[in-house]
Amino acid sequence: MPWNWTYFPDTVPAFPPEITALVCKLAGTAGILGNCHASGVPIIAEHCEEHLRTGWPICYTSADSVFQIAAHEEAFGLERLYKLCQDLAPILHAMKVGRVIARPFTGTPGNFKRTPNRHDYAIAPPAPTLLDWAAEAGRATHAIGKIGDIFSMRGIGALHKGKSDADLFDHLDRLATEAEPGSLTLANFVEFDTLYGHPRDVAGYARALEWFDTRAGHFLSHLQPGDLALFTADHGNDPTWQGTEHTRERVPVICAGVGGGEIGLCAFTDVGASIAAHLGIPSHGPGRSFL
Repeated sequence: MPWNWTYFPDTVPAFPPEITALVCKLAGTAGILGNCHASGVPIIAEHCEEHLRTGWPICYTSADSVFQIAAHEEAFGLERLYKLCQDLAPILHAMKVGRVIARPFTGTPGNFKRTPNRHDYAIAPPAPTLLDWAAEAGRATHAIGKIGDIFSMRGIGALHKGKSDADLFDHLDRLATEAEPGSLTLANFVEFDTLYGHPRDVAGYARALEWFDTRAGHFLSHLQPGDLALFTADHGNDPTWQGTEHTRERVPVICAGVGGGEIGLCAFTDVGASIAAHLGIPSHGPGRSFL
């Protein structure tokens, strides 16, 4: 990246007074709740009752460059939460905070649940990405799940959303047979992270892996000659580790179809260059193809 990210300190309060004041102004409230490093479920549990009583948004961060806002979909309002995050995002992006994240939930204290209506307002990529390269070359592009948020909707021709990873995999299965020849599809499955990794749910993580293995096998059976399927991740989130943060170990890069064989250690830029090479489109980044 051509800049250094801004991270908020692991203190209470975590946010500068001017940012807290801005959130209050945009939300029309007299204060915020949280204002610390936290994981989503515990911070909502701690402040749900006070949030419903006062209407103050629950604001928290993590070891990532993020500003997260949790609010009740009905009592606070989903569209109001989205607007708050959307209005706040340009100011925090200018400070080089990577994402402002809307974290809606429903229910009552002791019986709440986060909804699938999360929305990430991410800083725009500093340069064209693989999706931009593909779109500029006239290729159809598909984004499944949070990909649209991650890439700030740049280079995306069709967006496919769902309420669960199962819904997202249904889209991936469908596109395996229906997507345009020579197209690019990116998918992001969030539940390993949100439901099992951060809460350190080992049994749930194991069940999710078994589910994914089954679905992946079905998906791979639909690959056509010349297709490339590549599986990787943006970070680790070991459910057996202490704390609630990403664990950031090296992650696998696994190819099926075209590109079989040992790759060795590679970078994300190499993944982008390799996919571009497979599609026969120019690669404008520093990566090198391993295909």
